[in-house]
Amino acid sequence: MIDKTHLLDDNQMREFIVNGYLIVKTDLPRNYHDAIYETTNTVFEKEGNPGNNLLPRIPEIQEVFDDPTVRGALTSLLGADYYMQPHRHPHINHPGSKGQNLHQDGGKRWTHRTRRLLVFYYPQDTPVELGPTGIVPGSHYFCTPEAAKSRDELPLSGDAGTVTVANYDLWHRAMPNRTDKPRYMMKFLSARMSEPDSPSWNCNQSNWLNGKPTGMLEHQTMFKYLWDWHHGKTTANPEANGDTAISELMSGLYDSGESKCLRAAYQLAECGTRAIPDLVDVLDEESQDVRRNACYALSAIGAPAVDFLIPALEAKNWWVRDAAAEVLGDIGLDARKAIPALMSAVRDESDDVRSHAAEALGTTGQRSGTAVPALIAASQDAEESVRRNAVFALARLGPHAKSAVNALKNVFFDENRYVRGDAVHALLRIGTKEASDVLLRHLTMSRWCPLTNRESTH
Repeated sequence: MIDKTHLLDDNQMREFIVNGYLIVKTDLPRNYHDAIYETTNTVFEKEGNPGNNLLPRIPEIQEVFDDPTVRGALTSLLGADYYMQPHRHPHINHPGSKGQNLHQDGGKRWTHRTRRLLVFYYPQDTPVELGPTGIVPGSHYFCTPEAAKSRDELPLSGDAGTVTVANYDLWHRAMPNRTDKPRYMMKFLSARMSEPDSPSWNCNQSNWLNGKPTGMLEHQTMFKYLWDWHHGKTTANPEANGDTAISELMSGLYDSGESKCLRAAYQLAECGTRAIPDLVDVLDEESQDVRRNACYALSAIGAPAVDFLIPALEAKNWWVRDAAAEVLGDIGLDARKAIPALMSAVRDESDDVRSHAAEALGTTGQRSGTAVPALIAASQDAEESVRRNAVFALARLGPHAKSAVNALKNVFFDENRYVRGDAVHALLRIGTKEASDVLLRHLTMSRWCPLTNRESTH
């Protein structure tokens, strides 16, 4: 149990919702970070990039993630049972590099809710000339290149030991390294396992606005929905602003500017049930961007939209079915009645629909074992993304997925490394003796020796 003094406060949560990142400092001494840097340098020179084996190769890095300040930030943003996923990567910015283009690691995900975070750790002092990670604050709400123009780029420069927690969808890049030294940044990915039902930070205020608005004025409604979601308030007021003209707001979903589209989407959510039929019709639009804007609105409306989205899982066009599965998964626990329909959707002919339906069962179905048979079947799907989402969903179900132990054992040899890694965590969360026995046997057999390398093989 973490000491509450290390959790974020209301102002820090507001800053994260608006900007998509927070910088925290560990209590680890300078000589610790110096040692990590030297070890990293040696590993890269003699063995190359350890990739996902970063932690077993340099296990001392775990102390960063055990630091109470880092744990407090992750707990505040992702809940107490957050999960450090198998993807870990040490990024080297070579001397004289020209840097990268701005990009998103998460791609075009159709959600604004905080379910995944990037964690950046620098083991050396990182001034601007050394090529730190550059981010665009607030860009995590955008899926188009407009994100790069929304705010000025901010270099994540700082002293050795600086840790940045960032939204998975924040636009970022490696900046040019104008020195003759390599710059290292350790990137880890963490995920939310349980949908929020109450604040997981030091919360003293229930309302988004507390005096002067935080962030862009035109997006206060969007920020409020994210704030409420973190509080466990997952459904919009179905009768709010009942006199607002739906047709005028709907036209905003088609605007060429993504910022204006986002504003329209969340204003439509304020219209509640009256907007739902028109928004569901938009899911059949040819433009992916327009469909995504409608999805934001439907997700924010929440439970009242579920009865309209369930039939959409059987629509003629696969992209309608796919969008419906994504929105139901984003609504989460308030879409529990859609579980049977989503279980059928994991057998859809479309890879995308099956994948998003499996993912949705991990949020809508995490309070019972109802979805487990469908997820077990999906864990054997020919499509890699379906298997990965199914196993991750089983991990989210945790103790409710105890009947999946044998199926999880069978995916230990999957060709995808993340399917294997998430199966380990699923068994850990299931927690029965059978699950623990299977897990220990696998970990004993697959143990990786961090001392074995080209120069020392035995």
